[in-house]
Amino acid sequence: MAPIHVDETSGSDLTGLGSQEAPYQSLAHALFAQGQSATVLIRKDPSADYEEPTQSALKKAKKGADGLEKKRRKAEELAEREAQAQGEEREKRERLIEESKKIQLVEDATLPAAVKTKILNLKPLRGKRVRIFGWVHRLRSQKDIIFVVLRDGTGYLQAVLSGVPAQTYAALTLTLESSVELVGTLQATPEGKTAPGGHELVVDFWRTVGAAAGGDDAFTNRLNEKSDPSILADLRHLVLRGENASSVLRLRAAMLSAFRAVYAEQHIMEVTPPCLVQTQVEGGATLFKLEYYGQPAFLTQSSQLYLETCLPSLGDVFCVQESFRAENSHTRRHLSEYTHLEAELAFISFEDLMDHIEAIICKTVDRLLQDESTAALIRQLNPSFVPPARPFQRLAYVDAIAWLNEHDIQHEAEDADGNVITDADGKPKMVPHAVGDDIAEAAERRMTDIIGTPIFLHSFPAELKAFYMKKHAPSGGTGAGAGVDHHHPVLTESCDLLMPGVGEIVGGSMRISDIDELLSAYKREGIDPAPYYWFTDQRKYGTCEHGGYGLGVERFLAWLANRYTIRECSLYPRWPGRATP
Repeated sequence: MAPIHVDETSGSDLTGLGSQEAPYQSLAHALFAQGQSATVLIRKDPSADYEEPTQSALKKAKKGADGLEKKRRKAEELAEREAQAQGEEREKRERLIEESKKIQLVEDATLPAAVKTKILNLKPLRGKRVRIFGWVHRLRSQKDIIFVVLRDGTGYLQAVLSGVPAQTYAALTLTLESSVELVGTLQATPEGKTAPGGHELVVDFWRTVGAAAGGDDAFTNRLNEKSDPSILADLRHLVLRGENASSVLRLRAAMLSAFRAVYAEQHIMEVTPPCLVQTQVEGGATLFKLEYYGQPAFLTQSSQLYLETCLPSLGDVFCVQESFRAENSHTRRHLSEYTHLEAELAFISFEDLMDHIEAIICKTVDRLLQDESTAALIRQLNPSFVPPARPFQRLAYVDAIAWLNEHDIQHEAEDADGNVITDADGKPKMVPHAVGDDIAEAAERRMTDIIGTPIFLHSFPAELKAFYMKKHAPSGGTGAGAGVDHHHPVLTESCDLLMPGVGEIVGGSMRISDIDELLSAYKREGIDPAPYYWFTDQRKYGTCEHGGYGLGVERFLAWLANRYTIRECSLYPRWPGRATP
């Protein structure tokens, strides 16, 4: 019989086979695995030769091997006992399930009539009998008692099933996410214990409305905290049932309500522009094109142009509308379809515009924090949230370029076609910023995070912005443009509001009010003015100084709720390659 090899340094008792190529690590394990009569060769490390062990080492190793054998037998006996116990438990459960099929639970007609209600409205009904419908959010059995946490979309309720209600076939086979009807007496939670809402339901009657799948197809087998992001995206309809996902959407609804309330206070009217359009706003490269009854059409990039047409009849207006960008971007800040909160204001200056944006945001946040339920959602999702301090910092584009260079924040060099230039190792070549550069998202976000407060980045070069944006007044004027170095390219009365952790959440500008200037802008950008006749008419029939902005609802919510990606802030997010479910 070939000798067994042991290498005390490089061997392994877990994966070793006892060969020269795969030796064991300990002499005791070698004797345990191969038998105490085996011939063993041992060495201290790979640099030494294999030798026979000393008699004293063998004697000590045999004791160690005996100990390992005792442990093996003990583990084997324990496994047998556990298997037997599991078998007995399984048999017991099977008997219980068979017996449970004979039990029929009937609602007791002699009890007081139950009040059908939602979980949100339960507090005044303590001590009374109530009827609640919902889904099994959590499920736990303890001896002969079943604890259920019910979810109905308005809140969570702990329910206790004991006695006959816990002995039926439906009770013993109840699964997570089953929809149920629970009837019982609502009681305040006993002192020293906690439950959602501070009360629990003692159930006297219940039934399954729709049983959820169990076994291999059980909810927790399809979806859990370790699921791959692609699976989470495919199963978004199930992800929404989770506490975090549903809380984000609840906060989103409250946030939109708060925005609308603040606009109402400012006497700014909501309108509903179309999504199917035949004009561009932010450039043709990001348009979703389609055929509309034989005519070319697009999904809207922005409702701004339509909002401008409302000013002479409705005054200042806003909309909450979907916008679409055919931009092949997979960053955590971009969606192909997003909710766009846009507003247009008449007879204002550039300073008025930034003051207004700041006021709308701060008043909306204040309103959310003043409401107990929405403040609780913000604390749950973003415990360290602090409302932004006013006034917001205002930083001119040319000053931002200087700030980035002072802090050695560089960007990738690009050739004339916009392709990244690489060095000899294939890595992007990094260069300082210069006036005329479009500040990259990464640099912009890093600057915002370092400064740590909301920033109005304003007065961008005209070449970086849309055709409709108003140019700064000549040097020597007053306002936000005053003091900007006009030796640089022509600058616009434009601004982006940057928030720490998210970056840009609002983009706005004053609009060109002069008809000749607008016609020149069409020509400069190669835009046919014919489809824009209705937009041009706003300058033909009583023009005025006006401006507006667009706020990305998902980005604002990501900032408010501290979400890593704005995909979490949309009901069913759409990005390149993702249009399902």
